[in-house]
Amino acid sequence: MSETLEITDNRTGNNCQLEIDQGTIRARDLRQIKRDEHEFGLMSYDPGFDNTASCRSAITELDGERGILRYRGYPIEQLAEQSTFLEVAYLLVHGELPTKSQLNSWVHNIMYHTVLHEKTKKLMEGFHYDAHPMGMLISTVAALSTFYPDARKVQEPETRMLQAYRLIGKMSTIASYTYRNSRGLPYVYPDISLSYTGNFLNMMYRRVEPRYQPDPVLEHALDVLFILHADHEQNCSTNAMRNISSSMADPYVSVAGAAAALYGPLHGGANEAVLRMLNEIDSVKRVPDYIKRVKAGEMRLMGFGHRVYKNYDPRATIIKKTAHQVFEVTGKNPLIDIALELERIALEDDYFVSRKLYPNVDFYSGLIYEAMEFPTSIFTVLFAIPRTAGWVAQWIEQMVDPELKIARPRQIYSGPAKRDFIPLEKRS
Repeated sequence: MSETLEITDNRTGNNCQLEIDQGTIRARDLRQIKRDEHEFGLMSYDPGFDNTASCRSAITELDGERGILRYRGYPIEQLAEQSTFLEVAYLLVHGELPTKSQLNSWVHNIMYHTVLHEKTKKLMEGFHYDAHPMGMLISTVAALSTFYPDARKVQEPETRMLQAYRLIGKMSTIASYTYRNSRGLPYVYPDISLSYTGNFLNMMYRRVEPRYQPDPVLEHALDVLFILHADHEQNCSTNAMRNISSSMADPYVSVAGAAAALYGPLHGGANEAVLRMLNEIDSVKRVPDYIKRVKAGEMRLMGFGHRVYKNYDPRATIIKKTAHQVFEVTGKNPLIDIALELERIALEDDYFVSRKLYPNVDFYSGLIYEAMEFPTSIFTVLFAIPRTAGWVAQWIEQMVDPELKIARPRQIYSGPAKRDFIPLEKRS
């Protein structure tokens, strides 16, 4: 027997039943609730989509109340400890972990497509030295649409997979060049004999040495960070990806739109804000005073709390452990002591506990990036590289969804009622 919800319209006394499916009702079913046949019917009003499911997805399971994050059913903790980023990217796109031969083929295809068209390089050389890396990345990814016109055939499975290889592969190369452009350094060609993250470090930091050998600890740490950032359900940028591609736009302009959403400080800039906060506090001795100011409403505790998580973000635990591994190679980031003291107080203080303000993924990630000598301007770019795998997986899933419709939300009109036009000379 199907579950239903019975609604009584107190305006008319009429009753209607709405079917409940996986804890949801279809918003369109509300349209049957109306005072007369000429009315449009009820709509739901949900600013920011706080309680609206816009799609069905089998990619990422997120339970914020219990602090659970799983990709295709696999706990994020297991993937971060035992897998690699490209293996996780395969899982997101294909739905299952690969066999050895499948993984080898997947890695080969992605690494093969890390090389940029020479004219793409020239395009990027046109940016001023102080251009923001995210602005460069967004523009360049959108421009790839003009290099690969076959990408418009979004309903062809083989073409979709080719664009997946290209996007995941080239994103790391574009990202590295945004950094080198800001430093006045020449473009470094990919080394496909290295791992995905090892090659990224090569393209970032190689100088005059014949061959770059990444530190295995830092290479692994970046792999873990990329796994943790690969997908996160229907966040702002993923929603943008799905909205844009719902019009059958090609994946390059869609990813550019998703990256533009990520560029916003409310989405991709949180770890930068954490570093600014820690530098402002400056000393462990000043932490109690900062906490008092937060509780008085004068300041915000950056890196705590989350739109979805009402428990400890499972990614934060993994990143905290990774941070200590990185510091053994790079030297200890002195800001870590301030961060640990903030976390200790916040987890014991009823003010924060009662509000379910726990450390999130951004609280420690910036400390790792800073220790690895990434400038803060590139932090969001580092977010975009792995999230491209999630965006691509969401795009492919959407393209085969039998319920796919072009995104077209409704609105509540709040402007003036009908009024007559007034000629210019009669306006006061």
